[in-house]
Amino acid sequence: MGLEVRKLFLGTHSPRLDDKGRLVLPAKFREGLAAGVVLAKGQDRSIVVWPAAEFAAHAERLNEASRSDAQVRAYLRVLFSGASDEIPDRQGRITMPAALREYAGLDRDVVVVGNGTTVEIWDATSWETYLAGQEEGFSGISEEVVPGIL
Repeated sequence: MGLEVRKLFLGTHSPRLDDKGRLVLPAKFREGLAAGVVLAKGQDRSIVVWPAAEFAAHAERLNEASRSDAQVRAYLRVLFSGASDEIPDRQGRITMPAALREYAGLDRDVVVVGNGTTVEIWDATSWETYLAGQEEGFSGISEEVVPGIL
């Protein structure tokens, strides 16, 4: 049985939203997102772009969590109620729903960041601020960050 190799989304790109709130996906991400995407609120006021199949698998795992836990219910409500499914057009564009643009403070200048199996969309200024605050800590990490993994 062979190991499944997934293409990872890597790198930082700086496209712009057009006047209709559409975003042209970076060329290197288009193949992995061509079958459809789910846009959802992310942490730190970003938008997460999930390949549709990856989001479905994530949702399936989430649905195994106990709905008797108030935090779980709240997380699921916010995630699913704010999510939007899209299929990129022939030019690789997706429409960013107004509610998600507002959540992330997106205007015209955005940053599209590869995050492994997902993509994040940030307001350009917010991304610069976030990254500046994280890079110092990143360069000095010498202990386990993700328990059992790193």
